[in-house]
Amino acid sequence: MPGHFLPIHLDPWINVTHRYITMAMQSLAEGGLVIDSSWLDPRDPRDATITYTHLRPAFASSASKLALVWDEVTGWRRGVFRGGEQGSRTVLTDLRYLGGGVLPDGGELTARVLAGASEPRRDYRSVADLRDGLDDALLTWS
Repeated sequence: MPGHFLPIHLDPWINVTHRYITMAMQSLAEGGLVIDSSWLDPRDPRDATITYTHLRPAFASSASKLALVWDEVTGWRRGVFRGGEQGSRTVLTDLRYLGGGVLPDGGELTARVLAGASEPRRDYRSVADLRDGLDDALLTWS
């Protein structure tokens, strides 16, 4: 991820996700994705966006900009980036949920992206689940 860093969010509640998303970006870059941009999004649910391209030609798609979006309810999804920025929801087309839970580790996430994983949408938790251990888990990533 030369030269690219996930910006810190001013809202501490949203910024709790920073370490996990940073770890995910590093793993994705090590797996052959080129990270173009990233940001942490609004709450309810808290989410993050990573736009990327494939370094490996075999995985490259058309000229469409690709994105991964993580949220605290459904985990990771990928698709073609149609719009979004910090402070607003990201819009994707050709949406595919990756599965693997809310917090798959970086290796599993990267493998799912590169394999083109697609699973039905699943709500793993609710934004109202404030004491379910998610924030504790998010803070353990380094």
